[in-house]
Amino acid sequence: MTIEEKAGQLSIMASAIGGTAATALNPAGSNPNVRGQLADARAGRVSSVFNGRGSDWHRQLQQEAVKSRLGIPMFFAADVIHGFRTIFPVPLGEAASFDPELARRTARAAAVEASAAGIDLTFAPMVDIARDQRWGRGVESAGEDVLVGTRFAAARVEGFQGDDVARDDAVGACAKHFAAYGAGEGGMEYNSVDISEHTLRETYFPPFQSALGAGVVSVMASFNEVNGVPATANHWLMSDVLRGKWDFRGLVVSDYTADEELVAAGYAKDGRDAAKKAILAGVDMSMESGLYLKHLPDLVKSGDVSMARVDEAVRRVLALKARLGLFDDPFRRLGPGREQARVLTPVTRDLAREAAQRSVVLLKNDGGLLPLKADGAEKIALIGPFASGQHDLIGPWNVYGDDRQAIDLATGMRAAMRDPERLSVAPGSDIETPIPGGIAAAVAAARAADIVVLAIGEGQQMSGESQSRTAIVVPEPQMRLAEAVAALGKPMIVLIKNGRALALEGAVLAAPAILVTWFLGSETGHALADILFGVARPSGRLPVSFPYESGQEPLHYDHKPTGRPAPPGPQQAYKAQYRTAPDGARFPFGHGLTYGKIDYAGLDMGGGRLAGNEGLTVSARIRNSGDRAADELVQLYVHARVATITQPVRRLLDWQRVAVAPGGSSEVRFTIRRAMLGHLGPDLKPVVEPGTFDLWIAPSAETGLKGSFELV
Repeated sequence: MTIEEKAGQLSIMASAIGGTAATALNPAGSNPNVRGQLADARAGRVSSVFNGRGSDWHRQLQQEAVKSRLGIPMFFAADVIHGFRTIFPVPLGEAASFDPELARRTARAAAVEASAAGIDLTFAPMVDIARDQRWGRGVESAGEDVLVGTRFAAARVEGFQGDDVARDDAVGACAKHFAAYGAGEGGMEYNSVDISEHTLRETYFPPFQSALGAGVVSVMASFNEVNGVPATANHWLMSDVLRGKWDFRGLVVSDYTADEELVAAGYAKDGRDAAKKAILAGVDMSMESGLYLKHLPDLVKSGDVSMARVDEAVRRVLALKARLGLFDDPFRRLGPGREQARVLTPVTRDLAREAAQRSVVLLKNDGGLLPLKADGAEKIALIGPFASGQHDLIGPWNVYGDDRQAIDLATGMRAAMRDPERLSVAPGSDIETPIPGGIAAAVAAARAADIVVLAIGEGQQMSGESQSRTAIVVPEPQMRLAEAVAALGKPMIVLIKNGRALALEGAVLAAPAILVTWFLGSETGHALADILFGVARPSGRLPVSFPYESGQEPLHYDHKPTGRPAPPGPQQAYKAQYRTAPDGARFPFGHGLTYGKIDYAGLDMGGGRLAGNEGLTVSARIRNSGDRAADELVQLYVHARVATITQPVRRLLDWQRVAVAPGGSSEVRFTIRRAMLGHLGPDLKPVVEPGTFDLWIAPSAETGLKGSFELV
């Protein structure tokens, strides 16, 4: 291979045919044209394109690529974040299921659809830990907890890649963004990260290690700097840790123009310097900037970059193509007619409905207002900007989905009701602006109804990349609508559409029933109707803490203790607390209700002593005194009272889901083993330290039955 051909193998560019959705998800790039991109494919100047539309276009490119001098096939990549054409709940919402197996199934379904359109690699899963809800990109994450993050990371990799990533219904996965993207200062997109190595290793690295353990074929460098060095040029991250310590042998790709952005970040003097620093750090493939294509030949000629380093990167690209099966058959995912046969099938839509049902979190249900009666006589006023219309259904970071192929709330509710005429609909306001006369019309509809369902929250353009918010609240026009409707005194059920935790307040918080509904995807309306009318029982739990106020962010349940902890009850002076908010969450991590009435009792500590390699089995009894079956997520937390590195006030150790019949009970047992209690010591090496541990079997991170045991 010539050095120019090698540079081509290390370059991935935006597709010339991608559609408006793909274009809108990134800043302006190279703006390729069809003829030019086909010529680049035939000349070997490009190894891959991303976010292309349709197998026909991908087939044209591949036909040109295999006619190149060396006949090396291209691979086709895309952002398939939470579904391809059938859209599943956003990853944060799906994490509310606390079911990694569900995530594996939806990723598998997405891979089947995407591969039918010629996609070989997806830039997912995003495995960043998100602890500042101002950060818009937390919607792509599994939330704030490390254990949840690690389990979902592995499940999604396994789902995308299947049993054999070379199969024509599998796609390679790309774990992103390495590393600590979610720790940006102030929750601002692309911002600097100044963080201890201990926190990096204990909080932000484990989901990536989990993805690697699941066999992920690629990793994407993050935009942010880490302790003064941008990740895209961070040799310690990319080479010492990822390659050296973890022995990752797959492909490392930059994020969109991230190597070029080293110049604006003040780390490289120009594009040539940026290309040099990125490839020497360990970034194999440059995305969209074209810097490798432009500068690598001269960098090698001058001796600034060794041919050996270039060859190493090229071998990784070729190895990925081989692993994807492209050398055996460059057209294995490009068969005619496959796309039409595999997308939006009844099976995938059923899975989307199930995933959406299981992602919904019931925050409140005072007086048992829910579920409603599908065959009742009550008139229901459905009010709010998300009450009806095929918009804001599929959620942010979606290249191939279409709101027009999704079911809105009004349609779903009418389909579930014996008498659809019982339902009246009024928007009341737009998402961020008022509608002239909208509130008056909504109040009139509510006055004529017996029950109000208020569908409010964030639009899908308010979450995702480049959508950081300083105040994570319901927009003011919607709050005015909520206050006006609530003033009528009618029973009100609030459905919150959101891509992050929100600080709920006023009439919204005071509503007797509140459901967190995220962005649920193609089957939004049907799934929400199932929950509202009791066809399905709510089973989701919060993967992120909902604050009292925006100013509490970053907020996460597993924070460190202080020397002056705030005690329960009224505020006391000189304690770790804010003047205007309690020290905790309005709705804590793990919180969520069912349609049953759940009580925890009978904590059994199994002797309270864990020695050697023995297991300590602890248990509690979960009772349902309600008249409906319940689906409870029982959570196990621990806290080491004394350690050489201070430990979080609680740490999630495990969870189990249990179904409890009306009037019934179930015993839940957890076995704790010594290795589960480890942490990183002062020397950054894993250690298990004997001592006293507090333990909770709990329905959330701030409640539960408490006991203690000794590790000896």
